[in-house]
Parts: sequence; C-alpha cells; structure tokens
Amino acid sequence: MALARIAQIEKTIRRTDRLITQGTRTSGTFTRWRLAIFLIGFVCTVTLYKFNWYHSGNLALGAFLALFITVAAYHNRVETRIHRLREWKQIKLTHLARITLNWAAIPPRPGEAPKAHPYAADLDLFGTHSLTHLLDTTVSDQGRERLHGWLLEQPPPPSQWRARQSLVKELARRSLFRDRLTLEARLTGEQEINGRRLVTVLEHPIGLPHLDTILIIQSVLALTTIGLASASMLGLLPGYWMFSFAVYALIYFMTDQGEELLEHAVGLHHETERLAVVLGYIERHARQPGTALASVCTNLTGGTGPLQHLTEAARTLHAISIKAHPLVHLAVNALCPWDLWFMRRLARIQHAIKDQLPHWLDGLADVEAASALATFADLHPDYAWPTPLVADDEQNGTPPAIHADRLGHPLLSPNIRVVNDLHLKGLGSIYLLTGSNMSGKSTFLRTIGINLCLAQAGGPVCADRLDWTWSRLACCIRVGDSLDAGLSFFYAEVKRLKSILDATQEPARSPALFLIDEIFKGTNNRERLIGSRAYITELSKGNGFGLVSTHDLELADLESVIPGLANAHFQETVSAGALEFDYRLRPGPCPTTNALRIMELEGLPISSGPTNQAQ
Repeated sequence: MALARIAQIEKTIRRTDRLITQGTRTSGTFTRWRLAIFLIGFVCTVTLYKFNWYHSGNLALGAFLALFITVAAYHNRVETRIHRLREWKQIKLTHLARITLNWAAIPPRPGEAPKAHPYAADLDLFGTHSLTHLLDTTVSDQGRERLHGWLLEQPPPPSQWRARQSLVKELARRSLFRDRLTLEARLTGEQEINGRRLVTVLEHPIGLPHLDTILIIQSVLALTTIGLASASMLGLLPGYWMFSFAVYALIYFMTDQGEELLEHAVGLHHETERLAVVLGYIERHARQPGTALASVCTNLTGGTGPLQHLTEAARTLHAISIKAHPLVHLAVNALCPWDLWFMRRLARIQHAIKDQLPHWLDGLADVEAASALATFADLHPDYAWPTPLVADDEQNGTPPAIHADRLGHPLLSPNIRVVNDLHLKGLGSIYLLTGSNMSGKSTFLRTIGINLCLAQAGGPVCADRLDWTWSRLACCIRVGDSLDAGLSFFYAEVKRLKSILDATQEPARSPALFLIDEIFKGTNNRERLIGSRAYITELSKGNGFGLVSTHDLELADLESVIPGLANAHFQETVSAGALEFDYRLRPGPCPTTNALRIMELEGLPISSGPTNQAQ
C-alpha cells in the first residue's frame, strides 16, 4: 500500500510539473507582449507628438497604458499560479521524503527534548532523524507545541484522546484540506506563524486616560491648523496657524501616545494577515455540522468569524507600523493625530477579540497537531489504528497490558525494518531480554516506546495491531554523564532507575510501562548482578510492567523466582566468518554471546597466557 501511495504522489508531481511548464511558457509569452506593447506604444505616442497631433497622442498613450496594465495584471496572475504550483510540488516532494525517510529532503523543525523527561530523549522524539522531524507539518508555533505536548504529556484523559483520534482519522481522509492548509500558510511566508506576540499586544491595556476627549481636541486643532495655514497661503489671513499648531504640538508631546504598546505593534500586521488567512481557510471548511473538525472549531464558526476581525486588526497594525519610519511618522502626526486615532481603533479591536483570540489559536493548534498525525496516517496506509483495552482512565479490574502484532520501528526504512510480536499482561509482568551485542535489544525497546507514544498521542502505529491500557512511559535507554550537573555515567543511570522505580510506587495513577536497556551497565559484574536482582524484584511488586535488557545471563534464573517474569532473547549466527543478525525476538534466555567473536573479527587479541620476564 505504501508503494501505491508513492505512485500516487509521483503522478501528482508529474502533473504539477506539466502545469508549471505550461505556465512558464505562458509567462514568457506575456513578457514578450509587455515589451512589444511598451515599444509600440512608445514609438506611436512619440511619433504622434512629433506631428503635433497631441490629442491623438494622448489617446494613444492612454490606450497603450491601459493595454499594458491589463496584460501586466494577467501576467501577475500567471506568475502567482506558477508560485502556487511550485509550493504545491514542494509539499508533495516532502510527503514523498516522509514515506521513503529521505531525511535530507524533510525540513527540520525546532524543538528539543525537555531535560529529565522520562522518555523523550530515549525514544528519539526530537532532533534530526527523529519522530517530530518526520511528523511535524504544523504552520504555527502553537501548533508545533501542541503536537509536542501530545507526544510528551501521556497518557491523556481518555475522553480527550477519543476526540483527538476522531479528528485525526477524519483529517486523514481529507488530504486536500491538509495540504491546502499548509499551502495557504506557506504562500504568506516561510516562517511559522507566531500568534503569541499578537495575544500580548491585544492583552496589553491601553492606559491613556480621556483618550476620546484628547482625540477630539487634537482633531479640532489639526483641522484648524490646516484651515488657517490654507488661508495664510492664499493671503487671506496672517500666520495664525502657528498658534493652533503650537497648542497641538504641546499636547502631542505632553500626552502619552501609548508608545510602549505601539512599539510592540510595529511590524505585527504581517503576522496578523497570515493568521487571518490560515484561520479564514479553516473557518470556511469547518462549517459542516456533525464533523470532528466542526466540533474543534466551534469558536471559529460562530458569529463573526476570525477572518473579519483579524483583517481589521491587520489594517490597524499596518497603520501603526508607520512608526518604523521616524520622519514619515513625525510628518503624519504633525498633520493629524494619527497615533491617537489608531490607538483608539486598536482599543476597540482589543475589546472585540482579546477574549476570543486565545480560543482561535487553541483551535488552530489542535487542527495543526491532528493534521500532522493525519498526514502520517495517510502516507502510511498500512499502519494500524491502536485500540485502548479500557474505555476510561479507570482500569475497572482490567489488568494493564500491551498486545502488538508485527510491531516495527517507524523511523526505520521498510527495507531494513524487522517486525516482532509483543504480549505483556498484568502488573509486575516483565520480559527479561538477553542477547548479543548489536542483536536488536535497544531498538526493540525503542520500537515499543515510540509506538505507544504514537498510540497515546492519537495517531496510527507501525504494526498490524496494537491494543493497550493507558500507561505512563518510563525509559532508561539512552543515559549519558553530565559535566554541567557533575554526574558520572553510573550516577546518572542510578538516578534514572530511581525515577522509574518511584513511578511504579504510585498506585493511584496509570501503570508505568518501563523500558530499561542494559541495566546497571555502568558498574562491575558482581555489583551489577546484586543490584539488578534486587531492582528487578522490586519492580515486579509495583504498579508497572515492562521490559529489561541485560548482558548478564545469570539473571535468567529470576524466571523461577518472580512469577510475572519471562525470558526472551535476540541472537546471531556466524556465516562465512561474519556475524549475522535477524533481529527476531525468541522465547527463553540467549544461548550465545558474541563479544569475544566481535573482538576477534576486528583483529583484537582475545586471550593471552602468563608471561615470565627476567628480572
């Protein structure tokens, strides 16, 4: 099915290329016409003037100018269409890159894993070649943060999750809506939309007392000055205008013109125009009652929508942005109370939309985050929609569980991806994974974690089936020392393991699904065995279940001591003097090790006898 989706996208790209080629040829024709009209019009007009046929010359000039403007307008429309087609093609090329995991062709997005988060760094949620790098199609900063929040704050309230997945499923069927949303945003600018700055300006109170009175006085003084100045220029009156202007200027410099607020508003009109375009697009497509999109966008479709309000706000902010040009700003305010007038308009806009704008941005963020997951689902039609085993956040006697068939890692290419089944059920149930180096233990743990993260975010999973109960992910897979915090590798690992154990000691919350890779790998064999036995035994008693991998085959006998523990392993084979891995999960402890074999294959000494040296 993925191949069919690739073929469909490639067909769209080829069709878009043909339209771009046709448009480019048409644009070239319009360019030649504009040049011909200009030259012919210039020659004809000059010739008519040379023969003193001024009336005919004026008519010719007007006719050719009208013709030139008409052709130029059509030319601009063609160029705009070409630009849209090129952006559309780029969107489709990025979709193709997301399917084939061509990371270089997927635009990187900002974001980094929060420090001390229980699983973000372990599961490669952020950074290059990460889950958010693959998923993120958002167009605003709040949309990006909402997507991050869905991945980081788990498990969500079940009712919220059901509404979220319903929206994702609905948008997965509306590829044109999703891509047009991205296109409309990109046509207004390459950078993501920052709605917070507009919220800050609209929430800033305008503290100029008696604004209306001052505005009326300044308007009267400005009109009086203009009238007296005009009479003075005509010689009807002496320079009385200087007195009214002096009073006008005195009030201007003595009155707080809202400088702080206006400084924040400079340049914000473009951001507001972009937000109006995107919200207006969603508003037009969210009016169908009974849809998940309509339920999320109720604040966008009731009464006067955001498009009208934000368009008016953009015009006002555009006028305020004249402050970016000090000389022009001073000249305009010398003629009329420009700042006061648009401050009053801004105050009226504040009153109209400051309470609604956060809800508009919240709805936009939900649509963007859901659209990102929907695009992921649409590009991978063979991925499954996960099903929670309980209807609400109360387990109601249902034991915690995760059941997956043919579970694979979504960040690995299908050409190299290996899938496995997983069945864990009950508090204290643990898979103890053993296996050789490079056999796939760490990747399998990440596969489980990243798919559960996708499931609880509301998206599809890289599996044929995934059923689970609401769980708190807690991982100890990627641990490093910290020079800033003064932590050694071992101490950092101990702190992480302690946080996982603490998570299993919270019976009132959802069970913790722990994923621990190479437990206590930062210390010696003897102490690692002692610590691992005690730690795993304690884990089995708490409010959690999960997987622990280790190189210590001696821990396999815990299966006879801990009722919920089962051994599983990955192994390798030796063929033609080289190690081969199939990355298949098998029951029981690993029967082989490969550390010495790897050292031997790389030419390192693996044994040495005692050496006697002459003293």
